[in-house]
Parts: sequence; structure tokens; C-alpha cells
Amino acid sequence: MTAHAFGDTAVLTGRSLRHILRSPDTIMTTAVTPIALMLLFTYVFGGAIDLGSEESYIDYMLPGILLITIASGVAYTAYRLFLDLQGGIFERFQSMPIARSSVLWAHVLTSLAANLVSVALVVGVALVMGFRTGASVAAWLAVLGILTLFTLALTWIAVIAGLSARTVDGASAFSYPLIFLPFISSAFVPTDTMPGPVAWFAQNQPVTAIVDTTRALFAGEPVGGDIWVALAWLVGILVVAYCVAIGRYRRRIN
Repeated sequence: MTAHAFGDTAVLTGRSLRHILRSPDTIMTTAVTPIALMLLFTYVFGGAIDLGSEESYIDYMLPGILLITIASGVAYTAYRLFLDLQGGIFERFQSMPIARSSVLWAHVLTSLAANLVSVALVVGVALVMGFRTGASVAAWLAVLGILTLFTLALTWIAVIAGLSARTVDGASAFSYPLIFLPFISSAFVPTDTMPGPVAWFAQNQPVTAIVDTTRALFAGEPVGGDIWVALAWLVGILVVAYCVAIGRYRRRIN
């Protein structure tokens, strides 16, 4: 049964990936906004921001830019899922002897693959712009793991949006708050430069712990307790979003 589900998921993931390959502009569009923000903050605002150290500003802000890249990319998952629902693809799949969960997992794995490609594009541009890191292979793998968890957590939220939306615009609108969240964190400026209530929110929301952990890994510095806070947030969001998405899916197809 498990092998059957894996096989069905692989086939449907291949179908979704072929759609992405036929329209690579999806990945390019996902990467354009973060790259534009990176250029804007580095060459326009970067000189006016005092980090209190000699750290390059692009080194400081890249972790936040990577999260924005992923938050932008998961909107396409909700969009594609909504179109499949409206096009009757789900009803056709239900008439076939395939594992029902494989339909959702195909969208999730496609999102993971597409977003990691977008992240790689953004990192490549950052390197051209002067990003430098002394991170070890282990640190890079840890960063990859954190970004993978972040992508999975947000993708399952996107699944909820795709299953619940009534219009195409509504399916992707959920991503706007997620894209905005890194701006109220330590992603672009230290939180101690913010007014009291804003600083409190920034210090206690999940993006700050994820950004601080990723930044420390890139810099080859100790991550401290931030990594456990980040992992707790990511795993918690992932589990809750997965459970809600599966419950919503079962109600939708029954």
C-alpha cells in the first residue's frame, strides 16, 4: 500500500513538474521580486543602514530575501491546486485506483522543487553582488534543511488556501502577509532599532529566529538557542497546516 502511494505520488509529481518546465517563467517570476528587493536594499538603502558592525549588508539581509522568495513561490501552489479543482482533475483522479493523498503530495513536492530552484537563482545573484560566506558544508546542509522545512510549512498553508478559495485571486492572496512578515523581523534591520511594541513582535515571531539562525550559519558563527526556536516554529506550523489541509481535503472530495 505504501509503495503504491509512493508510486502514485511520483507519477503525479512528474505531471506537475512537466507543467513547470513548460512555463519556466513561473520560477523566473518568483525570483524577480526578491532579486529586485535585494538590488534596492543593497544599492539604495544599504548605505544608510547602520548594522553596528563591518558586516556587508547583503550578507546580513540575504536570509530574509530567501524567505521572501519562498513565500512568493508558494502562492503558485495554491493557484495550481485551485485550477485543478475547478478543472475537474480531482474528480477524474478519484475515479482511478490511486492513493488520494498522492494528489496533494504531488503539488507539495512540486512546490518544494520549484522553490529550491528559485532560491538557488537568488543565491547566485547574491554571489555576483558580493555575498560571501565562510559556511562549511555542514552549515550549508543545515541552511538547506531549514529552507526545506520553511517551504513545506508554507506550502501546506498554500494547500489550505487552494482548497478553500472561491476565486483565482483569492487562492494566491494568502501569500501577501507571508511576504510582508520578514519586513517586521530582524531580516533587514536589527530589532533593537524598532519602537517598543514593534520590536517585541519582531523578536517573538518565527521569521526572526529563522533569519538569525540562517545568518549565523552563513557566517560560521554559533547559532545558540535560535535554531531550536526556529525548528519549534517550523515543525509546529508544518504539523498544524498539514492536519488542517488534510481535513479540508477530505471534506472537499467527499
